[in-house]
Amino acid sequence: MTDGLLVVDKPAGWTSHDVVARVRRLVGTRRVGHAGTLDPMATGVLVIGVGRGTRLLGHLALADKDYDATMRLGVTTSTDDADGDVVEERDASGVTDEALAAAVASFVGDIEQVPSAVSAVKVDGERAYKRARRGEEVRLSARPVHVARFDVVDRHGDEVDVRVTCSTGTYIRALARDVGSSLGVGAHLTALRRTRVGGFGLERARTLDQLADDVRVVALPDAVAAAFPRVEVGAEDAQRLAFGQRVEAPDAPPGVFGVFAPDGTVIALGERADGRLRTLVVFAPAG
Repeated sequence: MTDGLLVVDKPAGWTSHDVVARVRRLVGTRRVGHAGTLDPMATGVLVIGVGRGTRLLGHLALADKDYDATMRLGVTTSTDDADGDVVEERDASGVTDEALAAAVASFVGDIEQVPSAVSAVKVDGERAYKRARRGEEVRLSARPVHVARFDVVDRHGDEVDVRVTCSTGTYIRALARDVGSSLGVGAHLTALRRTRVGGFGLERARTLDQLADDVRVVALPDAVAAAFPRVEVGAEDAQRLAFGQRVEAPDAPPGVFGVFAPDGTVIALGERADGRLRTLVVFAPAG
């Protein structure tokens, strides 16, 4: 088994956990996880960690993401997407393209977003969706998120295709709900496809059927290089970092980066602190 990442094009109807279970069977190990949950109705990029690659997932989950989505104006549902029950219907024929564009634009930037009641947000230690499905009233607090891009791509009557780039923790169905609310007609999400997670886009993704024929894991050094800026250190510093010690790194970039030894071995994920390099994740040699 190769330590690293798989970039899966998740099919509709599968949970992220379903995909992890399938990959475990394909690669023959239970040491498999995913970065960033996708709802069952959603398709697209789901990054899967294998072996030591699972140690990347917490950092990859924080990466920004791209989505293609379709909203339906005039219909509000219990889950803010097509999987829920219809709560209310209104005539949206009077919504002009100009009003729609203005509503969408109002959600670009740093915003406060209330997640959907049927979400993975925890309430008193339990997922909100579990409480909601028991019929309990779920009240979630608004959370700060960043929407870098929210564009209307096409419109066919009440069906609106949009493209979104956003920070982790942003709910696209909540964006659809809030756009509909701001227009006074309601809306919900009818389709969602994630096209990128950090440095991994659909061009790297493979379907489960393709992986069943040929499991190609992105090896750990290549995965780190694709997802994070690269910092190379000398042999002596590489050895010190492998033991969790700090080294001088005045020229290291901000944020999280991959640390590589002279021979191309990936040593760790690190960050700069007070002009020195400290490790966040150390990749011990296989075995």
